[in-house]
Amino acid sequence: MLTITAIKAFNDNYIWVLQQTPHSQVYVVDPGDAKVVIAYLVSHQLALAGILLTHHHQDHTGGVGELKRYVEQTSSQTLQVYGPQKENIAHVNVPLNPEMRTELTLPFLNAQIQVLNVPGHTAGHIAYVIEDALFCGDTLFSAGCGRLFEGTAEQMLSSLTLLAKLPANTRVFCAHEYTLSNLKFALTVEPNNLNLQAYMQKATEMRAQNSATIPSSIALERAINPFLRVGEQSIIDSIKQHFDDPDPIKLDELTCFTRLRQWKDIF
Repeated sequence: MLTITAIKAFNDNYIWVLQQTPHSQVYVVDPGDAKVVIAYLVSHQLALAGILLTHHHQDHTGGVGELKRYVEQTSSQTLQVYGPQKENIAHVNVPLNPEMRTELTLPFLNAQIQVLNVPGHTAGHIAYVIEDALFCGDTLFSAGCGRLFEGTAEQMLSSLTLLAKLPANTRVFCAHEYTLSNLKFALTVEPNNLNLQAYMQKATEMRAQNSATIPSSIALERAINPFLRVGEQSIIDSIKQHFDDPDPIKLDELTCFTRLRQWKDIF
């Protein structure tokens, strides 16, 4: 059975720990902080088998070097670090190109891992699907999506469309607790969305109890995430009103997504 545990890091990051019981070897996703990972490994008597990276940003990769040294010192083994080939991340010794290699089998996890190409936030961003779990870094957030630091709006829309086509019961493990701020924007865009209204109440209660709103699910994101709903008339009408666009012609999805991202960037 695959168990997934969150380690909190910095202000709002989640580092995900993957363990297939009864194995004591684990993998971590996007370890920006080595110290919290090492503390978790020691307290739970676990060994680090490998690291999965989604993209090169420091809050996702900053702990890799120290974790590599920790493994070498405690086990005399070389840590396997998987990451996007396009981004030339330090310490990655298993570069992944999802255009050439779309599946992985990792020791101790006993599961086929699908590697997805999801550029937009960064040029080489990738995501991993393990059983019913999606690890999508900073591409898809609950009720939102990542900023376009290196990629284009067209790339990000394509990436989000790909993720939205995953099975509805897919759990979404993104890397940040941004849900409440994203929901505030989503309700500004689509104030009459009953699913959004209900989830804002639920998420607010969860955060008041210091509970994580992650994982989300693909089903939930299809219902509440404006960046997955750019073809909906309610979203189109809101964008037209915000940008004072009287043109009766229906906006295409790329134009809607581009304007929606611009709106969110200054929200």
